[in-house]
Amino acid sequence: MDPHKRSRGAASRTILVVLAALLAAGAGLWFGMHRFGTPTGPDPAMQRESMKPQLRSVRLIVPPRALPDWQLRLSDGGVATPATLQGRWTLVFLGFTHCPDVCPTTLAELAKAQKQWAGQMPEAKRPRLMFVTVDPERDTPQVTGDYAHYFSADTIAASPTPEQLAAFAKTLGLVYMKVSGADGSYSMDHSATLVLLDPQGRQAGLLSPPLDPQKIADDLRLLAERAP
Repeated sequence: MDPHKRSRGAASRTILVVLAALLAAGAGLWFGMHRFGTPTGPDPAMQRESMKPQLRSVRLIVPPRALPDWQLRLSDGGVATPATLQGRWTLVFLGFTHCPDVCPTTLAELAKAQKQWAGQMPEAKRPRLMFVTVDPERDTPQVTGDYAHYFSADTIAASPTPEQLAAFAKTLGLVYMKVSGADGSYSMDHSATLVLLDPQGRQAGLLSPPLDPQKIADDLRLLAERAP
C-alpha cells in the first residue's frame, strides 16, 4: 500500500478521535449546566469561611441562618420588614432610652464606626445600624427616634409593639426582661450582644462587648466589599 495513503488514513482516524472527544466533552458540559446550573464562581459559604481570620470584631455564622418573617414599627411611622434591610449589612442592637450606661455607651461607640462608613463608602454599600427599644411602654416612636438620632442620624430606630418585639427578639435569640424597683419604678435587662444581618436578611454574625469602633468599621467594610 502507498505509504502516503496509510499516513493520510491514520491522520483521518486521529481527527475523528479528537472530534469524538470534543463532542463528548461538550455533551458533558451541556448536561452539567442543565443538571446542576451554570457555574457562578466561588462558593459564598467557603468565601465567608475564608474571611473569618481577617475579622477582628465580628464572629461570622457560616452558613448564615435564615429568619422567619418579622416586622417592627419605626420611629418615622413606617414599618420595617426583612425587605427593608435587603441589600446591605445591618447591625441590630436592642436597648432602651432610660438605660444608664450600656445603651448610650454602645450607641456612642457605634456612631464612630458609622461616621467612618459615611466618609469612606458609597451609600449603596454602607452598613447600617438598627436600634430596637425593648421598652415600648415608655419609648414611643418619637422618643426612640430622637434618642437614636442623637448619636447618629443614619441609625434606623424602631419602637415595636410588645408583640412585635417578643417575636423579633426570639427570632434573633436575644433576651430582655422588665425589672421592677422597690420604689415602683422599673428598668430593663437585655442582651448586650449585637446581631449582624447580611444583605439577604439572614443572621450572619454576632458582636459582643467590649466594642472597638475601628475594628467594627474595618470588619463591616470588608464584608460589604467582599461578601455582598
